Amino acid sequence: MKNFEEIQVLGDGAFGVVTKCRDKETGEIVAIKKMKQKFVKDFNECLQLKEVKSLRKIKHENVVRLLQLFRDNEYFYMVFECCGESLLKTMSKRTTRFSESEIRYIMHQFVTGLAYVHKQGFFHRDIKPDNLLWCGKTLKIADFGLAREIRSRPPYTEYISTRWYRAPEIILRHKSYNSPVDIWASACIMAELYMGKPLFQGTSETDQMYKICQIMGNPSVQQWPDCEKLILRLGFRLPQATAVPLKTLMPEASDEAIDLMYKMLMYDPSKRPSAQQVLAHPFFNGPMDCPVSEEPSQPVEEPKPQVEQQKNIQLIRTQPEFKTDSFLDEPKRNTFEAKYNLPIFNAPLPKPAATPSRLNGILNKTDLPHRHNGKMNPLTNNLFMARPMQGIIPSRPIPDGSKSAKPEFNFEDDDDFDIDEFLENDY
Repeated sequence: MKNFEEIQVLGDGAFGVVTKCRDKETGEIVAIKKMKQKFVKDFNECLQLKEVKSLRKIKHENVVRLLQLFRDNEYFYMVFECCGESLLKTMSKRTTRFSESEIRYIMHQFVTGLAYVHKQGFFHRDIKPDNLLWCGKTLKIADFGLAREIRSRPPYTEYISTRWYRAPEIILRHKSYNSPVDIWASACIMAELYMGKPLFQGTSETDQMYKICQIMGNPSVQQWPDCEKLILRLGFRLPQATAVPLKTLMPEASDEAIDLMYKMLMYDPSKRPSAQQVLAHPFFNGPMDCPVSEEPSQPVEEPKPQVEQQKNIQLIRTQPEFKTDSFLDEPKRNTFEAKYNLPIFNAPLPKPAATPSRLNGILNKTDLPHRHNGKMNPLTNNLFMARPMQGIIPSRPIPDGSKSAKPEFNFEDDDDFDIDEFLENDY
């Protein structure tokens, strides 16, 4: 990395951290992905990565270009062309719905790239708006970290792609899914462009399948012969649901658009059209307008690290600054708070020797951690603690008539506790 000047972090994924950098020699702005996995053997080990194997073969205007590979000590780096904002950001900035000519332009751009990827013998497995990047007025497919060769022998990884764009065969653990999963995800994006929100917004794997059935109806044996076998193997039970016409959800969509989405959302993956067949559909015979009026060649720099740093400093400074002769010990971070950069909320309880008048004088301060905007912490409802004693987690509010409530989680005793899973499950 000595030949590059780091500008800002663009993203932090499961496999690597992407940083916007400037080449010190040429001045070119690039995006460098540092793989989180260490490579201690040789450079050939790096070349066996799925993302590297696919991108070395795929060179297309609708696919983000891989410019360079290098190894620095134990880590492996991939240098890409630096694109602009993602389609997800373009969608989130819109105050009006996309016109059909704009949707046609977007779909034609990335499905053209997808057709080339499939032709080269790979499928992406993680098609979603966040992985589609604008380079000027060209939309490019990015992040091939989950890509696989079409000729690869199953079983593949079961948990791939973002849930809302996940095909039914993946949800039901089909062992030999293939490129049709990209077609399903593409149809979900197309519907999202019309609706302004995701088509299937499941909160879990099970709920995702329920959401699909609620709109597409229950799959019959004629529609998908493998479905019954997959459901029985998982002990899964589908809800009794009647299909909702897509035209009802997307009244602005033309008949050609509705017909194309129905074909791409077929339950049976073998009946879905290929990417090349999608491009040949009559839907793409109409006019196309680029939704990006300007040509952002690079992402807009936002000083996020400084803002976060100032916020963290402010959080720490808002804690009570006790003197050395105070009857309260100096607050310290525990491992949980330090790992997730939380403010210091573990000040111990006052010693019994403290007089009520002196204690009340401290508790009247508005900058104590148990207060929020001058009010008591609603989680603890306790004037003495910013949070419960170490090892005890507050339970949810006790309903009227119940005798007690037990803590649902214990962060200190559970070594396998995962904060990301905890937050994802909305506890």
